[in-house]
Amino acid sequence: MRLRMNQAISLAISEEMARDENVIVFGEDVAVAEGPFKTSEGLLTTFGPDRVRDTPISETAFLGAAVGAAMTGLRPVAEIMFIEFVGVAFDQMVTEAALMHYMSGGRYDVPMVMRASVGSGLGFGCQHSQTLERWMLGTPGLKLAVASGARSAYGLTKAAIRDNNPVVILEPRALYGQRENVEPGEESIIALGTAQTPRAGSDVTIVALGQTVNVALEAADTAPWSAEVIDLLSLMPWDRATVIDSVRRTGHLVLVEENQRTGGWGTEIASVVGSACFSDLRAPIHRITAPDVPVPYGPDLEKRFLPSADYVREQVGALLTTKTTPSPWWEEFV
Repeated sequence: MRLRMNQAISLAISEEMARDENVIVFGEDVAVAEGPFKTSEGLLTTFGPDRVRDTPISETAFLGAAVGAAMTGLRPVAEIMFIEFVGVAFDQMVTEAALMHYMSGGRYDVPMVMRASVGSGLGFGCQHSQTLERWMLGTPGLKLAVASGARSAYGLTKAAIRDNNPVVILEPRALYGQRENVEPGEESIIALGTAQTPRAGSDVTIVALGQTVNVALEAADTAPWSAEVIDLLSLMPWDRATVIDSVRRTGHLVLVEENQRTGGWGTEIASVVGSACFSDLRAPIHRITAPDVPVPYGPDLEKRFLPSADYVREQVGALLTTKTTPSPWWEEFV
């Protein structure tokens, strides 16, 4: 069936709630209003107010409740309306949920999911348009995944709900309304830590995440060179084998990131691949990122902030031609 990404998320949650009575949902406006982005549409009607609950505007309270509920046998799915809002409740995720299994000597699991909308492109301004996966990278005990469309959102959501660890799923809100063919069922579950390769190629490996996957695919579709595009899907753990195998064949690695340059997720990938594939690389590893500035509010500036397909095509072409890393666009203004 052809679904919008928000519909795919709602379907995945609904199927898991029907399969397991311990799955519960709560967050701000997720019940009566069916989610601020309609990602819990129909859940209250189907499963009732005991399992689908609106919460006060207190992320600390309801994420803390999710940790406690998970420790006692439930499988809570908590929604954060914008990823920035988790800042006030960060202790609940990175100190309590992530570390509880270790601190209890394995006595307690914390099978909870925190979902959050992320990303630029819709004019929400700098306080509501970040991705912020870097806030959680490297947190032991936490799993982290990023959807790139309806199919991946469906498969990752189901996998996350079934996982016995705390899982964070980031959902690029610019993709909520985009449709893809989704085949419901067990075969569509995407194991956390598994990347996918939507486009094969021979000249360069392009690793993308979230909404930059479509950017990379668009760039590759009209380029004179052949690109293998990898949708990373998970950042913790991430699929080292798929990425390394591809780079060993192509000899080039380009990472396309929505995040700002400093501290972005691509630094970890570049570090690992640089060590594992040093003798295979025919040019330096290149990161295409946003500049180190807040996400702009103005439409033209926000459009410039996110790497475009034209920019990715230009940067990759320069890398392959010169065998040196091209300068980012903003350096001409420095």
